Amino acid sequence: EGSSPPLHEASSSSWIYPTVILCANGFFATMRPSEAFLTPYLTGPDKNLTIEEVTNKIFPVWTYSYLVLLFPVFLITDYVRYKPVIILQGISFLTTWLLLLFARGVVPMQLMEFCYGLVTATEVAYYAYIYSVVSTEHYQRVTGYCRSITLVAATVAAVLGQLLVSLAHVSYFYLNAITLASLALAFACSLFLPMPQKSMFFHRKEAADNGPAPHRARATLGPQEPRGHREDTEPPSEDTTPRHEQPPGWSQSRPRALRVLVQLSKDLRECYSSRKLLYWSLWWALATAGFNQVVNYIQVLWDFRAPSHSAAVYNGAVEAIATFLGSATSMAVGYIKLNWDFSGELVLGIFSAMDAGSLFLMHFTTNIWACYAGYLVFKACYMFLITIATFQIAVNLSMERYALMFGFNNFVALVIQTILTVVVVDSIGLGLDISTQFLIYGSYFTVIAGIFLIRSIYTITSTKRRTTSVAGKNCLQATVQKAPSPQQ
Repeated sequence: EGSSPPLHEASSSSWIYPTVILCANGFFATMRPSEAFLTPYLTGPDKNLTIEEVTNKIFPVWTYSYLVLLFPVFLITDYVRYKPVIILQGISFLTTWLLLLFARGVVPMQLMEFCYGLVTATEVAYYAYIYSVVSTEHYQRVTGYCRSITLVAATVAAVLGQLLVSLAHVSYFYLNAITLASLALAFACSLFLPMPQKSMFFHRKEAADNGPAPHRARATLGPQEPRGHREDTEPPSEDTTPRHEQPPGWSQSRPRALRVLVQLSKDLRECYSSRKLLYWSLWWALATAGFNQVVNYIQVLWDFRAPSHSAAVYNGAVEAIATFLGSATSMAVGYIKLNWDFSGELVLGIFSAMDAGSLFLMHFTTNIWACYAGYLVFKACYMFLITIATFQIAVNLSMERYALMFGFNNFVALVIQTILTVVVVDSIGLGLDISTQFLIYGSYFTVIAGIFLIRSIYTITSTKRRTTSVAGKNCLQATVQKAPSPQQ
């Protein structure tokens, strides 16, 4: 009789330890006060690089390395069950900042960007780890904790960096040293994470023993999760059912890696066969490519508008406000009652047009404050839309398929971003100056806005036409029923 309470207590508290360690890891890994001042640091006396070297030769390496590493890291992450990849991310972080602190020259900085590409490629392990160690009833809560702590850390880091630079006049070198210390703490935390026994694709048999698939299938809502959308009364979608049974002898006749790849390709085909998911994914890939490109080069534009060696730098304050506005607009999605099937594409078109307008403002203005304001509007609009897109995709898919579609959408976005980098930024392409680059990015978002505004007009008119047709048919039937019979 005394054995039941301890068992219950163990099951209810088993999620607490990995959650605390993972949140600590996420906090220290995101607490990088020097990141908002990367461009002034590279072009300043510490590294003495030119703005052209930073823009056209160093920063593009991150995009290329991220693209090359993303897919193999995605598969390896699942195969080795997440923790080793989180540790690898910690090592990559430390290597990146050691190079940033002590190496000089274009080639070492390109190597630094390659290491940072490995950091971003391994980010998938952070949230996938939650799924593997936490029971399904705690999954949404733990996801919220982990996402919130990274938002808090990003805001604290930006504010701290700005205060240290503006008030304490701390040099960028020591700001990077503080970041390195924070990343060392993150790496130490990763060593204490429990090793998962299951994963989403390669170790599915273990996963089957830990709860019914329909409940495991509920997906997280992505980078900024809106509250209040999900209800327990919501009927499960067809994707939340267990996977199709494989033919007898399948597991013996094919290697495990091949079976996983075949299953992934089948799942992708089924996901994108839905026209609704296809359009949301199209916006996701196109807009995320543009967003990443803008965020990657925004500091270069700020340094061009107000050179850091001759003007006060407020990058940290702007990033802190942008993070706050992004989280606020994402939270606002949870309180908007709208028929997204009918109006979603119109919203995508309107806010993408606002993104385009803010980018054109950043190109044409010579005022740094107007440039800051344009960036705040741009980031808030993107965060608002990506939350809607994430929810619309996640609500219709199982956890495994959501993770797969999330990864594939980001992979497509990265391919588009790489094309933009090669053509617009890299010295092997056009190698445009930073102001002209933002004119290109504004035009790019104008095209995105045009696609979805035209699509929304088509959706609205065709829906109204169908409604009018149905109403006319019902009216005709009612008239026929009321008409007197021949006998009368």
